[in-house]
Amino acid sequence: MALEQPGTSEGNPEAQDGEPIVIKKYANRRLYNTQSSTYVTLETLATMVRRGDDFVVVDAKSGDDLTRAVLAQIIFEQETKGQNLLPVRFLRQLIGLYGDNLQSFVPSYLEASMEAFRKNQEAMRQSLSEAFQTPAGGMQIFENAARQNMALFEQGMAMFGLKTPEHGGPHGGGMPAKEGEVEALRAEIDRLKEELAKKA
Repeated sequence: MALEQPGTSEGNPEAQDGEPIVIKKYANRRLYNTQSSTYVTLETLATMVRRGDDFVVVDAKSGDDLTRAVLAQIIFEQETKGQNLLPVRFLRQLIGLYGDNLQSFVPSYLEASMEAFRKNQEAMRQSLSEAFQTPAGGMQIFENAARQNMALFEQGMAMFGLKTPEHGGPHGGGMPAKEGEVEALRAEIDRLKEELAKKA
């Protein structure tokens, strides 16, 4: 099948009539925006995501949906550039859930968590701006976030009639889950303070 002729711009107009923009991926890994008639890059798609453009990526030959794989590739590219959003511990835990009997619950839980975060972004920015004027204020923000995240987790577990683990170790040893979450956040705050001090 012949490739469509590329245009001269990587612009991405909004999808029309509520339909997602179709991005075709060819065997040579090139990506083609069928709406703007241009070849695009992963960085272009990342910009489209930030802008809120809805798109799907399909295999140009088979028509298979490749959206998930391409979005994961965008995340990988961003992470390798040093823009780290995914802690190593989180990645290990996520990998560990593949094949677990709770695997089917993970997507909806992560979606709910990110949606709650998105809805509160502006309020969080304002709160962080005010709170980080003092170290104690910044600590309080993270402790509140830890409590909210744990509450969301407990709600999700309760939906499926599952008990929330109270302790970190398999035999009930270690600190309670909530306390452990706060301690992890405190350690992260200390690390951020050290980085800021070095840049000052």
